[in-house]
Amino acid sequence: MPVEFRSALKQTLILWTGLLIFGGLVFFLLSTPPARQWLWQQTGERDLLPQIKGLTDLAADLLRPRLVLAEDAVGPGADVNPFGVNVFLEQEAEEAKREQLVRMASEAGFHWLRQEFPWEDIEIHGKGDFEDRRHEPYRSAWDKYDHIVSLTNQYDMELIVRLSNPPQWTRAGGDEVGTYAPPDDFADYADFARAVAERYRGQVRYYQLWNEPNIYPEWGKAPVNPEAYVELLRVGAEAIRAVDPDAVIIAGALAATIDLDGTLSPEHNFTDLLFFQRMYDAGAAPYFDIMAVQGYGLWSGPTDRRMHPRVMNFGRPQYVRDLMVANGDTHKPIWISEMNWNAAPEDVNPRFGRVSLTEQAENLPLAYARIQDDWPWLGVANVWYLKRATDAWELERKPEAYFRLLAPDFTPQPVYEAIRAYMQTTDDR
Repeated sequence: MPVEFRSALKQTLILWTGLLIFGGLVFFLLSTPPARQWLWQQTGERDLLPQIKGLTDLAADLLRPRLVLAEDAVGPGADVNPFGVNVFLEQEAEEAKREQLVRMASEAGFHWLRQEFPWEDIEIHGKGDFEDRRHEPYRSAWDKYDHIVSLTNQYDMELIVRLSNPPQWTRAGGDEVGTYAPPDDFADYADFARAVAERYRGQVRYYQLWNEPNIYPEWGKAPVNPEAYVELLRVGAEAIRAVDPDAVIIAGALAATIDLDGTLSPEHNFTDLLFFQRMYDAGAAPYFDIMAVQGYGLWSGPTDRRMHPRVMNFGRPQYVRDLMVANGDTHKPIWISEMNWNAAPEDVNPRFGRVSLTEQAENLPLAYARIQDDWPWLGVANVWYLKRATDAWELERKPEAYFRLLAPDFTPQPVYEAIRAYMQTTDDR
């Protein structure tokens, strides 16, 4: 073996040995409890290898342009009580159960109830027909919603009323084009929104117009359409403001996704960031006072500080804020419509990620703490969700069931107790 080759081989072995020793030392240091805690606080990951991967992602973030968040330039709607929860009060047939739900939400410390007023459940049988004739005796379709509004006021809480889910009669294709599909004539939506605002003027101020218009099936079976959604937003906002100048309009919450083909193909999704920019390009700005996003943590925790436009994590609202600043909407806040981690059992498809019940209970207070400490431009964050009226989702083994704070029989889950304890210690209620 030539001397030169032996010398090169020796140097190579020394180099690799040094790298292995250095790598081992780094791995050992990162394995210590203080390092693991620091890695969790930066990456939102609980296991060591994902934490190390997260550390490399954070290093790569340094090469990307910085976001402009204009943290000190925001108007009304940001400095508000941040604690909200999604409820399905309309599904509770018994008034006593509705009151028990509102009472338990209030006892936990929540101030806001995000509640859908489904169009299909109010103007059921035809245009201008607000009688419910699905069961005898017939009754006003408003009765249930009058009770919900009354309960909210009784417990000194506030409603975020979501207006969506058109009835079949609003579409020539009925439910065949999608049960959530928009009406053929947007004027019908405007008239419904006006009727709701007229009835509850002085009792309800916050109206959210639609939900997740950038994904299937929330825009029906047709391709999603940012420009059409802006038109729906416009007519709904103008109708509400015409009868209640004090009303606050919240845009439909955008779902975080990286899909790019939703505007070209039916039954597909379209990335929230491009959808939002096209909303601005279509002239949406005058027609909403608050922007809304979904805030699911999915596969990492609330402390995940990695920022990549093609990665879904709890920090994604910062991209939406950056877009708002770029489009001159710095003064408007963002509200989170739905936020939580999914505690699906091992035999349930973890479509929304999976955490243990203990981890879910730890994550939600940390999410609120991050919002309050780091994001002054974000106002209300609504937890998904308080409870469902039945255990149908559990029986069908749907992962959606395991965002709940209360079981269908009202049994508190660990996350309910954790968030109640957290809210009792904060002064921001």
